[in-house]
Amino acid sequence: MILDTQRRTWAYACALAIAAVATGLVVSEAGYGLGDPWTIVALITVNAVAERSGVWITRTLQLSIALLPTLFAAVLFGPLAAGLVNAASMLGDSELFSRPDPERAPRLKWATYTSTRFLTGVAAGFIALGIKGSPASGLGRLLAATLVAALVAEILDILSAGITARIRGRDIRDVLRPLAPLLLTSVPLYAPIVAILALAYSEVSPWTAPLFFIPALAAQRLFGMYQQQRQFAQDLKRANMSFAEALVATLEKSDRYTAGHSKAVAIYSRDITKRLGLSPDVQERAYLCGLVHDIGKIGLPASLLLKDGPLTLEERRQMQEHPAIGETILEKVDLYADVAVVVRHHHERIDGEGYPDGLSGSEIPLLSRVIAVADAYNAMTSHRPYREAMSSRVARLRLAQAVESQFDTSVVAAFEAILASAGEDYRMAKREDFDPSGYSAIERLLSEEDVEPRGDPEVAVGVA
Repeated sequence: MILDTQRRTWAYACALAIAAVATGLVVSEAGYGLGDPWTIVALITVNAVAERSGVWITRTLQLSIALLPTLFAAVLFGPLAAGLVNAASMLGDSELFSRPDPERAPRLKWATYTSTRFLTGVAAGFIALGIKGSPASGLGRLLAATLVAALVAEILDILSAGITARIRGRDIRDVLRPLAPLLLTSVPLYAPIVAILALAYSEVSPWTAPLFFIPALAAQRLFGMYQQQRQFAQDLKRANMSFAEALVATLEKSDRYTAGHSKAVAIYSRDITKRLGLSPDVQERAYLCGLVHDIGKIGLPASLLLKDGPLTLEERRQMQEHPAIGETILEKVDLYADVAVVVRHHHERIDGEGYPDGLSGSEIPLLSRVIAVADAYNAMTSHRPYREAMSSRVARLRLAQAVESQFDTSVVAAFEAILASAGEDYRMAKREDFDPSGYSAIERLLSEEDVEPRGDPEVAVGVA
């Protein structure tokens, strides 16, 4: 698998390099020049510095203001200049002059991104020239040229980033999710500024070029603020998860049967929501709700929780209080208000015969319906003193028999699709990540979104 990925990466890099060289030769032969050499040198310097001081949005995604100088070159000097300026941003890459690391192949990464950026710059240059028309174009045409060229460059950058991520086995959506809001908000902000500066350069004086640093610094500051916001959000998620895991650890000390059950329900719930096509935020919320779904058992007598046998009717009535107790515990924490509602209703039934409120159908929150399925399945496939664990096949048959009465049909269907293709260690919650003392699935997800750089970005996009 690793060898195949390396081969695909090398093939992709070679194809890009050949395309970049061929494009450069064709553009040069077509008569497109570099414009004023000192301005080009200055733009290359700005781009290299911008890349060096880029902001890490996640551990694999770095953003810089490298597109601003590229657009400036595109609207003033054309495709060859824009391609060169954009490609030269990689001179600021921190690994270019470092000792090679065979595991990360920084030279291969550098060659890939250099070729990509050259091609992106050339495309932006042709677009800008085509819309701008004559050198004496007014602000309107310059603005249109800059906007369209910026959009094309952004789309090509993100497309390249998605291809790179795909080659490395990552979900393209993991690339698009953090980039989309920046793309939608940044282009209308900086394109007019670049157009005005280009007009001042061509109509007033080349000495107006230093004014370019003002929007460049402002954009860099905007990236920094965005990075801080994401870091704060990640810290808050970790605090939430630590609180939830502390609650579950407290419960597991008083109820030995709960150990591992909460973790399994959390993982199954997260995977079901992913199969249903719900957003990553909902998947995280499902994991959290699954982790604390039985937290109300803290309020029940230990003799009830540890009873080695079937419950009496009175004991069953007491046990049915735990969803409401869980809600009472969680709703006291502001950030857990929506979790509390899900926990309260995870024992409701589709036919309205559940508890505590007798809700039915769509009245039951979706995540409560998800947890109900995950909870029942793991309970059936877990050993108890008064019965042996059911096989996965039998438990899945029981779930199927209870659709439209106890369980949501779409949720059961999604879970069945997951279990049908999973290994036995997953079906019986024996896989390493089901260990309640192990590294949580949500922590792995958060670590991938962490803004702390790991040194080899899978995506290094020059976005302004």
